[in-house]
Amino acid sequence: MKYSIGVDMGGTNTDLGLVTENGNIVQRRNLPTNAYTQFEPYIKDMMKVVDEMLEAQRTIDGEAVHLDGIGVGAPNGNFYTGCVDNAPNLTMKGVLDFGKEIHKYRDVPVVLSNDANAAAYGEYVYGGAKGMKHFIMFTLGTGVGSGIVVDGKLVHGSTGAAGELGHAILYHHGRKCSCGREGCLETYTSARGIVQTYKELKAESGEWKDENGEVTSKMIGELAHQGDPVALKTWATVGDQLGLAMANAVTFSAPEAIFLMGGPAQVGEPLLKPLREAFDKYLLNIFQGSCTIRMSELKANEVAILGAAALIKMKL
Repeated sequence: MKYSIGVDMGGTNTDLGLVTENGNIVQRRNLPTNAYTQFEPYIKDMMKVVDEMLEAQRTIDGEAVHLDGIGVGAPNGNFYTGCVDNAPNLTMKGVLDFGKEIHKYRDVPVVLSNDANAAAYGEYVYGGAKGMKHFIMFTLGTGVGSGIVVDGKLVHGSTGAAGELGHAILYHHGRKCSCGREGCLETYTSARGIVQTYKELKAESGEWKDENGEVTSKMIGELAHQGDPVALKTWATVGDQLGLAMANAVTFSAPEAIFLMGGPAQVGEPLLKPLREAFDKYLLNIFQGSCTIRMSELKANEVAILGAAALIKMKL
């Protein structure tokens, strides 16, 4: 049995998994990313965790574990250089060279990309995009990420940063985005953007009060399923915005499908019904009927690790 390691590097935690060829996570561990301010100690401890997983699996298999490589999904991950470039949400600053540091411990292939690209490739290798050559993945969460696959290959572009559809401008002079510009899709269809839309619609109705406490996109989803009119209008608005962005995305890569994943997407029909209606309304006529919108078929708590591990398949 051949295995690969998938590493999901987040600002708070790093999740690691030992993954079989057919996409089963057989060992899983966790490392607190934000406990480190220096990169070398972080990699040293990460590789200790990798050794622990390999030893645990060796005990189960009764023989040495063959490791194909280590895949890393990370914010600001650059596929070409194997580095994380100045990610603002990490306590470790500067350029973090994963390939160089990991190779001090193990002589195996190391592949790194941003987390949305990893999710897209995970869907391609292990999920609903298996067998497809052209598709796009949108990930909804704290931000909005995307991964684009054309001719069976992830699109990285000249800089390694292609596919930032969450930062395509939806509205001229719209909401201020963390990237420094205004009106990006992320400011409307991320979890934070959805909450802002809900509060604005509540204010318009004269019902919003700051003392109501924290509001989350999950809460807005629950309210929608209870028939709350403002919550339903919020999801209808988000669906229209996302449908427009997806229809625009189809014009440049003509995908067979667009996959959707992430916490806000789990609300289901309050989002998906208006999203599909908007997508059909805005889609250029020559693409009508050629592309479907689908939910990711990977488990939400596994997709990041599987996506990172899948990057090794691309390398091999």
